[in-house]
Amino acid sequence: MENLMNTEIWQGKTLADLLTLEFLASVAGSVLGAIAILLLGWIVSAWLQRRIKALGRNHKHLDNMLFDFLSSIVRYAVMAFTILFVLNTFGIQTTSIVAVIGAAGLAIGLALQGTLSNIAAGVMLILFRPIRIGDFVEVSGEMGTVKAINLNFTELADLGNVQVIVPNAEVWGNVITNYSGNDKRRAEWTFGVGYGVNLAEAEKIIRQTIMADARAHSDPDPFIQINNLGDSSVDFLVRVWCDTPQYFAFQADMKRQVKEALDAGGIDIPFPTRTIVQAAG
Repeated sequence: MENLMNTEIWQGKTLADLLTLEFLASVAGSVLGAIAILLLGWIVSAWLQRRIKALGRNHKHLDNMLFDFLSSIVRYAVMAFTILFVLNTFGIQTTSIVAVIGAAGLAIGLALQGTLSNIAAGVMLILFRPIRIGDFVEVSGEMGTVKAINLNFTELADLGNVQVIVPNAEVWGNVITNYSGNDKRRAEWTFGVGYGVNLAEAEKIIRQTIMADARAHSDPDPFIQINNLGDSSVDFLVRVWCDTPQYFAFQADMKRQVKEALDAGGIDIPFPTRTIVQAAG
């Protein structure tokens, strides 16, 4: 197909020549070819976008947001190449246009390097998913429940349900503590009893009280041992596993229930005391 801007078409042509059917047919052919390329590029880009989106939605372990983002990038890229082909059809040199676009892209990238780093980190977070919506995490000095992960930032709700926005670059570039990452967690307590009590009886009461709760796991075996002889108490270290979603409530409930069970069993729970000896005057 001859190019509309091809010099062989225009060189030495008079007005009468330009109006000939042959020349008009050549022009029409170039225009129709350009339209065909545009339509083909539009159809291919739309098809690729739909296929990439469907890939994310048909597999539960893949993130829809990431594939929506990738599908848009692919479509814009296909349309950009389509426009370059159309310009070539009309004989326009695209080398300089590509160079200008590249220089402009470099300038924009330097100006928006902070934003682009957040977007790059957002893609990594969505792709590798070290954290998920609903996880309770600590990152970049902030602790809370993950409410949203966007391409630019991560939204948390702290313990007071206050919204906390953390840029993705600070999330991906820092240590992430994910308290919801595993199905089970180990709850831990320290219970102090008096030096004069029956230690075997105290251990029995602590064990029975905690293991009677449906949230306590018997596998792995609970750990209940004396780990410290304090100034005024003998301290039991207790470690019991539970399901992660029940961790905080389980840990809080057992403190009260064990204390009440020790009181009911006549086990003394001491508090620090100080003996003052006054010298005779």
